[in-house]
Amino acid sequence: MLPPERLPGAPEFRIHLPKNGGVAHGQLLTEFGGNGTHKFVLREGSLLAAEEWPGLGAHARRTRAELRAAGALEDAPGGHPRWVATRDIICNSSSAAAALVYGYDASGPESWRTADGHPLADYLSTGWRAPRKAWLVRGSNVSGHNLVRELWLKERYVTLSATHLPPLEESDPTKSALRRFVEDGYEGAASYNQKRGLVDELHAFLTQMRVGDTVATISDGHLYIGRITGEAAQTSSPGGLANLRRTAAWLPGGHPYENLPEEVQQKLSVQHDVVDLTGVLEVLDGLTGPTESDEGSTFVQPPAAEGPAQREAILPEATDALAAKLLVHDRAWLDELRELLIDERQLVLYGPPGTGKTYLAMQLAEYFGGGPEQVKIVQFHPSYSYEDFFEGFRPVEDPETRDVAFRLTAGPLRELADLASREGNRHIPHFLIIDEMNRANLAKVFGELYFLLEYRKRSVRLTYSGDDFALPPNLFVIGTMNTADRSIALVDAAMRRRFAFVELSPRTEPTAGLLKRWLEREGKDREPALLLDALNALIDDPDFAVGPSYLMKPGVYRDGGLDRTWRTKILPLLEEHHYGEGIDVTARYGLDELRKHLP
Repeated sequence: MLPPERLPGAPEFRIHLPKNGGVAHGQLLTEFGGNGTHKFVLREGSLLAAEEWPGLGAHARRTRAELRAAGALEDAPGGHPRWVATRDIICNSSSAAAALVYGYDASGPESWRTADGHPLADYLSTGWRAPRKAWLVRGSNVSGHNLVRELWLKERYVTLSATHLPPLEESDPTKSALRRFVEDGYEGAASYNQKRGLVDELHAFLTQMRVGDTVATISDGHLYIGRITGEAAQTSSPGGLANLRRTAAWLPGGHPYENLPEEVQQKLSVQHDVVDLTGVLEVLDGLTGPTESDEGSTFVQPPAAEGPAQREAILPEATDALAAKLLVHDRAWLDELRELLIDERQLVLYGPPGTGKTYLAMQLAEYFGGGPEQVKIVQFHPSYSYEDFFEGFRPVEDPETRDVAFRLTAGPLRELADLASREGNRHIPHFLIIDEMNRANLAKVFGELYFLLEYRKRSVRLTYSGDDFALPPNLFVIGTMNTADRSIALVDAAMRRRFAFVELSPRTEPTAGLLKRWLEREGKDREPALLLDALNALIDDPDFAVGPSYLMKPGVYRDGGLDRTWRTKILPLLEEHHYGEGIDVTARYGLDELRKHLP
C-alpha cells in the first residue's frame, strides 16, 4: 500500500500541549476527507492528552477508544497523563486530529501551527467553493414594489435592481470591472458606502451565485425558499427594478419568521439586498423536504457537502463529581447556574472578596465549554475601552521597515465570537469571562454590543469595520463583580437587565460552608472555619464579609501561617472598612478575641 501523499508546499504542523505536556506533529494530505477538507496525518511519536473533556464529540471519543484498544495510542513515559502515537494515524480532517490530541473538540486550522507559529489555515486553498451555497435576496420593497409577491413566486424568478448598470459583455465580470461600472453609472446617484455595498451585491448575484444554490427571501412575514435554476441574465424591466434576473424554482408556502431557528433569524437581520446564508445552509435544508413543484415534479434539495450535521450548542449536565470537585453543597445549585446560562447566556457572579468568583467562573466555563480552548478571560479596569474589548485601530510596527501604522485589530470578544461562529464550531459552547466587570465604564466598553447582549437574533453594523455582526448563540459570558468595590452600584439598569446575577456570600451556601468542606477534604483542623464564621458574624456590612479563599492556601497551614495571614490579609481589609470610625480593628477582629467566642 502506497504511503499517503503530502500536500505540496505545506510544512509540518504542531500542537503544543499545555503545561509542557509535549508536542504532536502532523501534515496535510492531498486526499480530501468526507467533509470537503484535506485529510491529515498525525505522526508517529506525537503526544496526546489522555484526559477527555465533557464537550468531546461522540465520534472523537469512540475513535480515541478504538485507537487505544488497537495499541496505536499507548501510555507515554513521564509524570503527565499523556498518550503517545505508536504509528501514523490518518484523520478525516485537521480538526479531527486536533480533537484526538486535545481530548476536546477544537478547530484544526487554528490549533495546528508551523514551527514559526503560523496557523494551518494559511496553507488551505482559498479558491475552493462549496458545492452548494445559500443566498438571501431581498425583493419585498424595491422602490415601493413587492417583487416577491408580484413577480418572483408567480413567474419563478429572483431579481436584482441595477438601474444604472451598463450592458455587460462578460457573464462573470470581475469585482474590479463592476466597481468601475458602478462608479461611472451611479455617480451622483449613490453615496460611496452605497456604491461599495452595490458592488458586493452585484458580484455575489452575477458571479458567486450558481445554478443549484439555495435561495431565500422574506415577504409578508414569511421566509420563502427555492433553488437557483438559471444563469444570470440582464434584461429590460419597468423602471429597471428587475433588470438582473435568474430563474428560480420556489417551494410552495412560506415559513413564519417568528418560528425560524435563531441562527436563521440572526442572518436574516443583516441589512443588505444579497446576503450569503451558506453558514445556515443545513438549517435551511432542515426546513424543507421533498415537495411538489408547480409542474408536479418532486423538488428534492441537492445534498450538501458531507460533514457533521449542524448541532445546537448544549451545555453538559452538572454532575455529582463536579459538585464534589468544586465543594458545592448541592448539585441543584449548579443545575440552576446551568439553566441560567441556557436561558440568559450571560450571568454575573457577585460578592465580597475571597468568595471564589473568578475560580468558579473559570471552572464552570471549562466544564460547560468542554475544554480550555473555548474559554477566554479578560479583566476590566478604569481605562479599558471598546477598542480594547472588541475592535479598534492600534499602532502596529512593520518588522522590516520599522514603520508604524494604525491597523484595525480584533479584541478578545471579536476573536472569541469569530472562533465560535466558525464552521464546525457552532455546536461547541464558548465562554468569555470578564473579571472585575464593574471596574470599567460598561456603556463605553460595550458600545453597540449592549443591543446584541439582549437581542441575540439580530445583527448590528460595527463602528470601525462596518461589518454586520451578531453574537453567535454558542457564546456565553460570565462576569464577576466585587461588592466591596462600591462601583457595583454604578452598574446601570440596562446592563442588569441583560445579565442574571448570582450572589456568592460567606453568609449563604455554597460559600458559607465552603471552608469547612475544604478543611475536611484536606484532613485539617476545622478551627479556621469556625474563626471565619465568628469574624463574619461581627461584620455589620455583608458586602465587606470575608470570603473563605483567604484561608484556602498552603501558606496558612505552615507554622505561624494563620496568624500571618490574619494580620496581613484580613485585618487590613477591615481597617479600610472602618476607616475614620475610631474602631480598634485588632481588638475587635483579632484571633485572640475571636477564639474567646468559639464553641
